[in-house]
Amino acid sequence: MIRNLFRILLMVLLFSAILPCLFSQGTESDRIRIMFYNVENFFDIKDDSLNNDEDFLPDGVMRWNYSRYNKKYNSLYKTIVSAGEWNIPDIISFCEVENRKILQDLLFNTYLSKCEFGIVHEESPDLRGIDVCLIYNKKSIELLGYRYLIPENIKEFHTRSVLYSCFLVKTDTIHLFVNHWPSRRGGSLAGEDLRISIATMVHEVCDSVFRVTSGMAKIIICGDFNSTPGDIEIETLLNSDFSSSKLINLAENLAAKGEGSYRYKGIWEMIDQVIVSESLINNESGLGTAINYFRIFKPGFLLEKDPLYPGSSPFSTYRGYRYHGGYSDHLPVLLDLITK
Repeated sequence: MIRNLFRILLMVLLFSAILPCLFSQGTESDRIRIMFYNVENFFDIKDDSLNNDEDFLPDGVMRWNYSRYNKKYNSLYKTIVSAGEWNIPDIISFCEVENRKILQDLLFNTYLSKCEFGIVHEESPDLRGIDVCLIYNKKSIELLGYRYLIPENIKEFHTRSVLYSCFLVKTDTIHLFVNHWPSRRGGSLAGEDLRISIATMVHEVCDSVFRVTSGMAKIIICGDFNSTPGDIEIETLLNSDFSSSKLINLAENLAAKGEGSYRYKGIWEMIDQVIVSESLINNESGLGTAINYFRIFKPGFLLEKDPLYPGSSPFSTYRGYRYHGGYSDHLPVLLDLITK
């Protein structure tokens, strides 16, 4: 009995000794982790007269109620903490979030309340009222400013705007674009022209940033593009006009291996992507990244056996109109920045 107690005490002391070391490793303390997550129709339970959210009400066809809403934001909290490993991600960007209240409930009704997160959110012109937004760790980064962007050449724009944010991270300025492009419902060509218009807009804004910074801007473009890396919309985005700059799609290699963030009829599709400027990869000092610092976050609890096709699929909140109780029909993607 005494010998066993001594062994337990010894293990506790050893763990207490190494725990600070685990949290103070250079790769962890210097790491800045950015997360993007399509959270699948995350609505509150109140009717918004300005948006078409009737399906996601307690008496709507989805039977969306407080219990399900509460489970959803707690599931999102679990995913965020797991994705952060030792440290919660510094920037967490989302799409398919209805309003700011959802972000406030996530931050104040979970243990994220122990952190100092700021919110960037504005209502988009999307007819269903779903937005792109983000939260950020105010202890590690400073928000310098943000704007929501829509193409100037489209008079009737009824989809998600693009969130452009500028952050001071350590001594570097990071330009972050968060996207949720129009769906391909009805076939891959559905909404293609609109996606190309948005891609052209982001491309032009990136070129402007490159020109101001002599091609050295550190740019990150993330989101659900509803396009795969080889599609014309992504090619439109990548082909910068500024000769000394280059945008690199970090998701391309995983897509070529058949991996993806979303599964359609048994086939993984890489529609949640992260694209970065070459200056983040080929830099000699300051914040940088590498192709292998991008990954799909796919722990077992975010997956389930596909009922129709071999293999696993994301554990979704709904399957059609039937409540399924999962997390999302997409998997999150992560990017790490490190100080060189």
